[in-house]
Amino acid sequence: MTDDFGYLNARVRVRRSSLLPEGFFREALNLNFADFVGALGETPYGGHLSGDDLGAVDRAVSARLHEVVGGLPGLVGGETREAVVLLLSRADLTNIKTILRAKATGLQAEEIRTHLVGGTLPEAVLQAMIEAPDAAGVVQGLVLPGHPLAAALREAVAAGGTLTAMEVALDRAYFENLYNLVKRLDDAFLHDYLAYEIDGVNLSTAFKLAQQGRVEETDVYFVPGGHYVSQELFARVADGGVEAVEELVGTPLESLAAARDLGSLERALRCLLLERAGRGVFNSEGAGLVTAFVRAVEWEAARLRLLARRAYYDLPVEAVEREVFCS
Repeated sequence: MTDDFGYLNARVRVRRSSLLPEGFFREALNLNFADFVGALGETPYGGHLSGDDLGAVDRAVSARLHEVVGGLPGLVGGETREAVVLLLSRADLTNIKTILRAKATGLQAEEIRTHLVGGTLPEAVLQAMIEAPDAAGVVQGLVLPGHPLAAALREAVAAGGTLTAMEVALDRAYFENLYNLVKRLDDAFLHDYLAYEIDGVNLSTAFKLAQQGRVEETDVYFVPGGHYVSQELFARVADGGVEAVEELVGTPLESLAAARDLGSLERALRCLLLERAGRGVFNSEGAGLVTAFVRAVEWEAARLRLLARRAYYDLPVEAVEREVFCS
């Protein structure tokens, strides 16, 4: 089996043509639920629709994700396969942290589903984690030997720290694995994109710590490897000085400089990372094209789930608009 991004990217180029156009989302924003399902049925998701309720939409989105990106690691071997698995596992990291937060806040299973993205976790494992009564139950649900986050989750929950501490432990495990792989691959695009991801994780963590009040030894929450968020800036934001992000003006992270709360930061960060990943379409021989594709498919799935819920619950358009569009 080939260990070659060039071969994989040739296959990805064909699959990129099936991404939904931006116009679909603009139109879907104002549709009622029946019309939304009808419109979705005329897209590549239609072949996976087995009903006309919200559960059917969720299943179709999950099936399409698995069809389009789930099989990518099986097309290549060696370090190329390892890189694709880790790229897909980024969604696992997001999903596990989402579920842990839900256990801490009492979010219901149906609401959890709204915030899940793609990833490599089988549906049965995700469901077991969603239905778990607490963080310890989430650990028991992730019964996948060899998964890059399983051991980190087990150790983080056993340590009995705060939710933020558990999230940072997972972040460290994921990014350490990816950073070590990037060094072996010597892939300039993936190295650069990884640094932006780490900057974003550090800013999100700092905002969470600022919300919680003063935290001693903030350096233990810092993930090394970013470009523009220094440990000193991280510490000032974490200590409550969120206005310190204004120092990002003049850097590629300038779009984050106006954020003063976690919600606005994460919306701006999502769009920034999508834009940075999207630059990978010009990187035909390295990890850039597959990175751009994986992130685009995951974003497409997240948008469809949000739009489906807006239509199903007849929510005001403005309730989801800023979560579905970057401009």
